[in-house]
Amino acid sequence: MKKNNRTDVATDSARSGSVGLGASPPLAKRLPVTSQRHGVKLTDDYGWLRADNWQDVMRDPSLLPADIRTHLEAENAYMNATMADTRELQQTLFDEMKGRIKEDDSSVPSRDGPWFYFSSFVTGGQYPLFSRRRSTGGIDAASASTSTSTSTSGSEDVVLLDGNLEAEGHSYWGLGAISHSPDHKILAYATDTNGSERYTIRFRDLETGLDLPDEITETGGGLVWAQDSATIYYIRLDDNHRPLFVYRHRLGAPVADDPLIYEEADSGFYVHLSETQSRRFILIDVSDHESSEVHLLDAHDPAAEPQMIAPRRDKREYSVDNNGDNFYILTNSEGAEDFRICTAPIVSPGEENWRELIPHRPGTLILSLTMFQGHMVRLERENSLPRIVIRSLNDQSEHSIAFDEEAYGLGVSPGYEFDTTMLRFSYSSMTTPGQVFDYDMAARTRQLMKTQEVPSGHEPADYVTRRIYASSHDGASVPITLLYHRSTPLDGSAPLLLYGYGSYGISIPASFSTTRLSLVDRGFVYAIAHIRGGMDKGYGWYTAGKRENKTNTFLDFIACGEHLAALNFTARGQIVANGGSAGGMLMGAVANMQPDLFRGIIANVPFVDVLNTMLDLELPLTPMEFPEWGNPVASEADFQVIRAYSPYDNVTARDYPHILALGGLTDPRVTYWEPAKWVAKLREVSTSDDLLLLKTNMDAGHGGASGRFEALKEVALEFAFALKISGLSKISGL
Repeated sequence: MKKNNRTDVATDSARSGSVGLGASPPLAKRLPVTSQRHGVKLTDDYGWLRADNWQDVMRDPSLLPADIRTHLEAENAYMNATMADTRELQQTLFDEMKGRIKEDDSSVPSRDGPWFYFSSFVTGGQYPLFSRRRSTGGIDAASASTSTSTSTSGSEDVVLLDGNLEAEGHSYWGLGAISHSPDHKILAYATDTNGSERYTIRFRDLETGLDLPDEITETGGGLVWAQDSATIYYIRLDDNHRPLFVYRHRLGAPVADDPLIYEEADSGFYVHLSETQSRRFILIDVSDHESSEVHLLDAHDPAAEPQMIAPRRDKREYSVDNNGDNFYILTNSEGAEDFRICTAPIVSPGEENWRELIPHRPGTLILSLTMFQGHMVRLERENSLPRIVIRSLNDQSEHSIAFDEEAYGLGVSPGYEFDTTMLRFSYSSMTTPGQVFDYDMAARTRQLMKTQEVPSGHEPADYVTRRIYASSHDGASVPITLLYHRSTPLDGSAPLLLYGYGSYGISIPASFSTTRLSLVDRGFVYAIAHIRGGMDKGYGWYTAGKRENKTNTFLDFIACGEHLAALNFTARGQIVANGGSAGGMLMGAVANMQPDLFRGIIANVPFVDVLNTMLDLELPLTPMEFPEWGNPVASEADFQVIRAYSPYDNVTARDYPHILALGGLTDPRVTYWEPAKWVAKLREVSTSDDLLLLKTNMDAGHGGASGRFEALKEVALEFAFALKISGLSKISGL
């Protein structure tokens, strides 16, 4: 793509001064950037908003060119002025949502040998504290869950890392990883202080509480300890923010001398670090969105060289855990679309030695596999509902854990230990607050360890959760999860927020959220569309919503909106659509395809400039994203497919609904200029008078504000926007 030097670039908003109430919205100058692809001339009038020095801006936001900063700040000022009449409402929403948070909450402690480790918050604190207490003196996990400074048996809690103290002086603070050494003497932790996801790893002596001199910059945030407690493996980023290099660091040695352990030559594959539950092996996981490769390191040998399990093969995925002398392999090989489980001997783990243990069952997607000393645990999903299946390695018998609600979320938390019969899992639904259980896999008994507290009060019986299905354009049955207050009239008069994602195989769980109650209590119906592109109904549900099938994702979402209106949960034109990242691309696409269905669109860090981004080989994610979206650089067919739906490229003169777009200046996943360009083009051509607002967080990246209360302020803004455009901004609640 042709670079633009941006000489003497300005915006109309900069010339007109500050934006006040009633002021005209900022209009970005049109300075075309042109290129030629597959015989097609592409013209991008707002391409100048992409800073040529974007890599430098990720590291230091102050380096953003002045003309671009002026425009983004003008958009922020206009958004603030336009939403000024909701300031009191935003504060009310924030207070409500904060009031549903137990401020001095803590996690259920997890045992690792002589210690229980847990996280907690203090009243008024934005960031977590990471602590431990000794597991002596009769303490067990049941008594260990407490938010006070000492346990019930008198064993003192020791704070290892206080996020509030670490975040002082930073407008953003994010924790990438935190991990104690196997001997419990050193804490390794990775932090990001501008939202760019470039993490610095530091090491804390847990006896003195002081950090060691070792400091590793420009990492991806992941890290794994070797069992000698003196060696750590970590991932470095390349200049384009791609995690491609695994290094080994020995405490006390110069970081500059750290040896390179693994280098990924294909920028379309990214590297991740993990370890087996037994901690016998460190795993170098290499993958794109449809192929994978695993390399092993002996965790007990700090000088170990990586050993490959099986070489990557196109569209063959696998992951590995181990027990005894065998690897247990979760894979989609041999046509197992919804995955199967195989075993292989550690001494010869190649694919030719894989032996099937759990066969493929079409429609039953195996999501994860965890090995314990005497049990194998797998998380499955069938008919869009999850369940946990436990297999005894002694007699190969199986039993499962499931729940009776129409829709719910379920998660497995393996913890630190391998030689245990105790499995921790979590459960919630749209109406049931989160619960944490410890389950004895041998005795088949469960103990409720914690129920999420809602200090301001929550009565599940006041709300209704339902699962219904919409028929899409090709007859596919699309699940929809609903939440609404029992007093909400279902006569078509209620506004409805419809959330969707639909990419990368990610499924949106029907789990509990305290924030959405502020909308539901004001008469909104809240709905989640489990559209294709996710794996809610198996791996085929994912492939039916990617690449050349991508429009199924958009048409499913539209079908869900139409179905909800037909059943009188709402009406056409009363739906507020919401999605973020790839779900923000969904927002841009449906706004182009069916704008009259929606009252408004809330697009968080929206991936709306799909064609330009996928043509830009410099951007961090582009090569790895080719399996998901297609490769428009090499393939004319892929180019035409993406060009046909790319939201930014398909903005035309029509009546668009109200739109609020939110971006982050240091976002390496969806760059700030995508929502900025999208809103600029919408503002140029939209024929309606509906709101077009852009907010760029100048101090954060993809995840928005880092503090737990600052994040609530962003949600309050989004909800205030939804209430404002729905005519409910004066209603305090039901």
